[in-house]
Amino acid sequence: MNVISKSSGALALIAMLTMSAPGSVLAQGSTGSDITVVGIPPADLSGLPEGPVIEGFISARSGDRMKVMSDDGTSTIIAISEGTEIKGGGGFLGLNSKELGADALLNGLPVTVKTVQWDGGLAASQIRFKNNDLKTATMIRSGTAQGFAEQTAATEALRGRMGDIDKYNIKGTTNVYFDTGKWKLSPQAKDDLCATATEAEAMDNALMLVVGYTDSVGSEEYNQILSERRAGRVVNYLQQACGWKPYRMLTPTGMAEADPLADNDTPEGKAQNRRVSVNILVSKGLDGL
Repeated sequence: MNVISKSSGALALIAMLTMSAPGSVLAQGSTGSDITVVGIPPADLSGLPEGPVIEGFISARSGDRMKVMSDDGTSTIIAISEGTEIKGGGGFLGLNSKELGADALLNGLPVTVKTVQWDGGLAASQIRFKNNDLKTATMIRSGTAQGFAEQTAATEALRGRMGDIDKYNIKGTTNVYFDTGKWKLSPQAKDDLCATATEAEAMDNALMLVVGYTDSVGSEEYNQILSERRAGRVVNYLQQACGWKPYRMLTPTGMAEADPLADNDTPEGKAQNRRVSVNILVSKGLDGL
């Protein structure tokens, strides 16, 4: 198998499939019927008619087959051969490069697949994904003690289906505050953050969204950077000191001086606006599950 990647990690397959026979996959199709695909794809895919480009996430995997579900709910069974080129890109937190094999194709991983027509179906000539998506998928896979609902929440986060705040129920918000121009956490802020993590841990399927803010002092560009640094510092502390798992953290953001809590014309108001908000969220689709 030809492999090109700029990511790293020793990866293994998530055991989430129902096996029907060696070398085959039993998958639930978009129409609700079971589909069994058998046969061994050729190592040399050159010369085969070009098929469609499939974009979606891997919803099932067995041997040399995978099922990719698109955003519209359509499922496609795609064969993987020794000639399939697997490519990761984008890097993740400066990780060194390392070759990846087909075992990197984890459930929940968003992929773009170039295909060729083979044996009445499709075979993958190239599979592409982002390395930071692969890192997240690996963290999800490592959570072997998680319950099903928590796995579902993490996978949804990976798929980017939870980026819209309207899809959440907000279960609580904690604000921690900062000195002018600073992103250092106070002892009180540290206590409040770990208390928030403990509160969220007691909730089923809880995720966190961290948003940084500033007062009106300084330029727009400076305040944007400052708000992002504050949010990043809070995320690091929640994960490193409070034990909050990275896969249960939505992407943090900085909002500079937008959405002030108080009037920026007074010192007291500015002090309230120099904050990071930690929101405990549960997907509306999972709330109460």
